[in-house]
Amino acid sequence: MSLSEPTPNANLSAEISIINPVSPPSVTDSLSENIILTTVDDLYNWAKMSSLYPLLFGTACCFIELAALIASRFDIERFGMFPRASPRQADLLITAGTITMKMSPALIRLYEQMPEPKYVIAMGACTITGGMFSVDSPTAVRGVDKLIPVDIYLPGCPPRPEAILDAIIKLRKKIANESLQERRNSEQTHRYYSRTHTMKVVPPMLTGQYLAAQSRQFPPINAIDPSRSLSLFPEVPSLQSETDLP
Repeated sequence: MSLSEPTPNANLSAEISIINPVSPPSVTDSLSENIILTTVDDLYNWAKMSSLYPLLFGTACCFIELAALIASRFDIERFGMFPRASPRQADLLITAGTITMKMSPALIRLYEQMPEPKYVIAMGACTITGGMFSVDSPTAVRGVDKLIPVDIYLPGCPPRPEAILDAIIKLRKKIANESLQERRNSEQTHRYYSRTHTMKVVPPMLTGQYLAAQSRQFPPINAIDPSRSLSLFPEVPSLQSETDLP
């Protein structure tokens, strides 16, 4: 065999493409290397779960753990989450702490101002069931899901930052499996307060005239029937002085 004739191994190596060429790679003619096959649902869900902007709603001690989650030790921003101060720029509402009846209209208004799609994480026992205030508190709301729809329930008193990260991961998995048509058909109705709700709004009592109401006035003494009630000021027997003692 002469040296000028190409060998079979040389022809085979010439046909093999170089994996990491030194020169800039050229556009390949293979169709499978230039097109990504996906669905609109997958692309839409990937964009949603990769950039969740939370609106922090802290009313009690659970917010301390949420503040630790934002710090550098746990670094919530590595999930693409940047806390926002405006509900119009947020799509995730994290309720951390006790929800009272006086705070309910503000919470509902913040939820209604958030653009769709929006999600809610109920963080802590006080938010989910009322917690230690669920027995005898006259103002605590027994569950924030009576006001707004909730996607993830995170129990704890308070939950650790690692538990909050686990709840966020579960929410991302839920978003990844969503469908536009299914979400439209499963929208919850009559779960939160709106203008068409049958709930009767009570007028505010902090008007400055609360103690001046007629029912709060002390009744006059002459209007009390002494025969039907005890005397308001019973007579106290007078004590004898030391000089009167034998």
